[in-house]
Amino acid sequence: MTFTARVIHLWLGFCLRTTRWQITGTPTRRAALTRSNTGQVIAFWHRHLALAPALWLWARSKEPSLKMHVFISRNKDGRLIADAVRPWGVTALHGSTARRGKDKGGAAALRSALKILNAGHLVAITPDGPRGPAEHVQPGAEALSRIAKCPLTPVGMAASGIRLPSWDRLILPIPFGRGFINPGPPLVKADAATLRDALLDANKDAETQYAQTRRTPIEILWAGIGTALAPALTVMTRTRLRRGKELPNRVRERMGLSPTLPYARPPLWIHAASVGETLCARPLLDALLATDPALPILFTTATVTGGAILAQHPAFGTRITHQFIPHDVPRWTKRFLDRWTPSGAVFVESELWPGIVTELSRRHIPIMVVNGRLSDRSARRWQRWQRFTRSLFSRLEWVAARGEEDAAHFKTLGVRKVYNHGDLKRDAAPLPYDHAEFLRLRDLIGERPVFVAASTHAGEEEIILQAAERARATRPDLLTILVPRHPNRGAELSKRFALPSRQNGQDPDAKMPVFMADTLGELGLFYRLASMCFVGHSLLPPGGGHNPFEPLRLGVPTATGPHMGNWREAVKQLSHSLHIVANTDSLAQWLVAVETFPTGPLPETRLVHALTTTILETLER
Repeated sequence: MTFTARVIHLWLGFCLRTTRWQITGTPTRRAALTRSNTGQVIAFWHRHLALAPALWLWARSKEPSLKMHVFISRNKDGRLIADAVRPWGVTALHGSTARRGKDKGGAAALRSALKILNAGHLVAITPDGPRGPAEHVQPGAEALSRIAKCPLTPVGMAASGIRLPSWDRLILPIPFGRGFINPGPPLVKADAATLRDALLDANKDAETQYAQTRRTPIEILWAGIGTALAPALTVMTRTRLRRGKELPNRVRERMGLSPTLPYARPPLWIHAASVGETLCARPLLDALLATDPALPILFTTATVTGGAILAQHPAFGTRITHQFIPHDVPRWTKRFLDRWTPSGAVFVESELWPGIVTELSRRHIPIMVVNGRLSDRSARRWQRWQRFTRSLFSRLEWVAARGEEDAAHFKTLGVRKVYNHGDLKRDAAPLPYDHAEFLRLRDLIGERPVFVAASTHAGEEEIILQAAERARATRPDLLTILVPRHPNRGAELSKRFALPSRQNGQDPDAKMPVFMADTLGELGLFYRLASMCFVGHSLLPPGGGHNPFEPLRLGVPTATGPHMGNWREAVKQLSHSLHIVANTDSLAQWLVAVETFPTGPLPETRLVHALTTTILETLER
């Protein structure tokens, strides 16, 4: 070995060994590169020639019996490169495509390569070398694969380095950087165009993965803010504990500290903020468990009530593990991910935390969003920080939006893949209820028609009670059950309107005109008692609305106000099932004549099946 070749070998080895390499792609593709006794042609662009030894070092560490051979031109530079890489067990095949009738040793090298492939070893080739043009496939790689009847694997690469001003923009790695090697799907009988497209795709994925490891200045700032706020978040968690909003034996989970279960494979992480999102995710959770019987699920929530809903699942404690999501502090997030090492992360609706998304991306854990929700106001707020949001949202593998408007917002913010499957809440299971309590209340109420005003907000109760009073002029036996969205308003409403309330231990009966159900988690019970229903947070601006699918799924005729901004797509889909009322008069008229208004069935959907398939395919990649 010449002095120059030795210097190149030592420096290149130092750079490659101090670079943090990650071999990406599916387990099948990675395994194919280390399979002995199976000849295979490896193709990568010429600009990655100085990075390629990292692939050899990795493959040899997995399978020591492998032998590596690489096509290198027989000119002076080619011989220098061959000398530099020979100590790593890489043997050069000197030869390249003939030009202008001049033999460059390609035929002899081809015969040698065929013998090597038939012996079950690997042969690497740069389809655009040795003189280019860059990314232009020359004859050789696909011909060698076809003659040898062995697969041709395109490999993409990206790494921290310096690009030289050569025809191929050769990349020289630098010490202590990051690098990615991304094998594409093996090709059989590929032509030049197919090989070029496959190489471009493999390199695009590798470069995207590399770009996602680089934090923007704003992401660094966010991480600093999270670290600085850690003491305050600890105090806040203790305060929530005193108020009953945290569980005493699980406070440490907010800091990423928890025992892990010995799963046979990494779990899929699903996160839902609270009760509504947990119920929304339930059919998807069931479908994933049924489709992949060996898949473990790590399910996190932000609230205790969300965790209580999940605890009712029959697979809870076996295939499903519940944790509280840690606060978005870098050290706590890393602890959490180090403990659980999920294979993928699925976020329900819009519960995205920048620090968690960034750390998942740096670990190349695919980030998926189902039932993606982004209101006009939220979209405008994100767009004010366009540079930051583009970096954040581009890290998402894909988003399955609730509807066209949400999909458009996510695309504007930089999400690469956006699906518009529809609202997952259409497929959610009916709200739970206590059947014995339902029978008891049904006996107390008798055959009276029951109007349930659900999830009402301040200012709506007056309108609803006035409309119910007018309706009783025609339907004197009408019972109105008021269910405020926030039960802590119950005492104030009970006093203002002189209403008997469930919180005070009272029950509805066969005569009272109005009853207030100011308890938590019993909406499913009162929907089943209802003859008709109104869904609140929709009568007064700005409103926003609540879930209209819940009562309609139970066959209850349902009305809402006109201010359903958070449910615009659902209102369009439910145009034949959902009635819109604007004020006291129109609500009273609907209560009197509700049986004459059309109430069609909920539209059928295969959304859960589509999402399940997409999630599992993403994990395979």
